[in-house]
Amino acid sequence: MVDIQKTAVIGCGFVGASSAFAMMKTGIFSELVLLDANHKKAEGEAMDLAHGLPFSRPMEIYAGDYPDLAGCALIVITAGANQKPGETRLELVQRNVAIFRSIIPQIVKYNREAVLLVVSNPVDILTWVAQKLSGLPPRQVLGSGTVLDTARLKYLLSRHLEVDARSVHAVIIGEHGDSELAVWSGANISGVDLSHFCALCGETEHRETMERIYRDVRDSAYEIIERKGATYYGIAAAVARIAQCIVRNEHSVLPVSTNLQGLYGVEDLCMSVPAVVGRDGVEKVLEIELSPEEREDFRQSAETLSGVAKSLGL
Repeated sequence: MVDIQKTAVIGCGFVGASSAFAMMKTGIFSELVLLDANHKKAEGEAMDLAHGLPFSRPMEIYAGDYPDLAGCALIVITAGANQKPGETRLELVQRNVAIFRSIIPQIVKYNREAVLLVVSNPVDILTWVAQKLSGLPPRQVLGSGTVLDTARLKYLLSRHLEVDARSVHAVIIGEHGDSELAVWSGANISGVDLSHFCALCGETEHRETMERIYRDVRDSAYEIIERKGATYYGIAAAVARIAQCIVRNEHSVLPVSTNLQGLYGVEDLCMSVPAVVGRDGVEKVLEIELSPEEREDFRQSAETLSGVAKSLGL
């Protein structure tokens, strides 16, 4: 029996600690367990977070071990090697697959009912690896996917068009990485087609501007890593948002990484597409309309990931 208000974070690096903080600030959890290969690090992070509870809501925060995962409804996996400056997410794969081979069996030994949220990069490949190693149903294992990329797209579009980012409806799909794509064909500003909105704003170089914004979204992580060594605040906010969808059973639509199982012409591969997210994880994968060009870009993104997945021999 799981407790919907009990969650765990495995991996207490920048991303894990920031995600734990972001989830603490939501006030929706009663218990938060932190795990790390360095137990003292987990203890320190738990202490630091707990000292902020007077400014949040009552909950129990502590460093634990794998047996403490029992009863968790959500387990967030951020453990893994960091992306180095100039290194692609896919280049991380071998190091982080080895780490997952040790982590995932321990998780399912103590808890087979929790939703697993994979955040470690390359997130699409590692979500697929986590599902294969755990033997859990595909709906129960999802990745943070392009939730952050989509937020970056909305932010940059909002700045360019001088509108509230919450009025921007656009999505990044495919790989969370270099082959991701923006679905411009369905983008709109509160129901107004993006191209038409740009025309209303006097935007004359619409295509060139959208291509520049897409490149800025795609390359954001590289730019941040070059400047400060790692990205963690944005992804932490994305993790907290996904966690809220699960705990509150929101049935919200988010572009999480999930096993497509034949949708979009892709079989047994995790990629990011809009999906309904609720208490059971991925409740429904949505096959949205794509332009012929977007469908081809998505196919190429799938080929990129499929080649890596096949090389792992799982």
